[in-house]
Amino acid sequence: MAQNSPFEGRVALITGASRGIGAATAKALAAKGAHVILTARDDAALERVEDEIHADGGTATIAPVDLTQGDGVARLAQAIAARWDALDYLVICAAYLPTLTPVTQIEPKQFNTAITTNILATQALLAGMHPLMKRADAARVIGLTSSVGAEPRAYWSAYGSTKAAFDNLLESYGQEVANTGAIRVAIVDPGATRTTMRAKAYPGEDPQSVKPPEDVGTYIAELLEKDFETGYRARV
Repeated sequence: MAQNSPFEGRVALITGASRGIGAATAKALAAKGAHVILTARDDAALERVEDEIHADGGTATIAPVDLTQGDGVARLAQAIAARWDALDYLVICAAYLPTLTPVTQIEPKQFNTAITTNILATQALLAGMHPLMKRADAARVIGLTSSVGAEPRAYWSAYGSTKAAFDNLLESYGQEVANTGAIRVAIVDPGATRTTMRAKAYPGEDPQSVKPPEDVGTYIAELLEKDFETGYRARV
């Protein structure tokens, strides 16, 4: 680990941490001294990320959870509360991208998965982690969004509509806690990034033509070092 450890003693929960931006963010925070809790569905992938963090001198704990399960977030919150007194950082990277289709041809099962993952799980995370974040002296929430949430685009409605709701949940929560404690909320649009989700949406694109997820992870780690105000939005 680098000697510069601004997050030493801090605990961070990163969803979608098994790959892509979530994994890159976890590594970036761990490199700055945070103990990172890695959550996603893929146990083996989480273990690989954990091993890489440990090899670099950081500390991490895996917490395999399917956020679409009804009691998944509640069990995660209980497990964290049993081990740590507070949660300093919550970074929501987990998301589900349905097949791109016209509004009239949205596949119901995929749409339901997107609603559950991108909206319902987000509300459950905010509710479940709120007591832990209230105990931190300067808790921060960062949600990863998409431009199609604010700017509707043909064929992207199944995903974009859930991201619009995602943004609304985060911004509303930020306003609700703005004057009652030290929790602050920011929304980050990673932009075009070399991820599995990006490859699914743009199968003919050269992956090397877009930035790696490490760029976004570094940006988030640097943002958490700053004294940003609730309502902060940025595109990487």
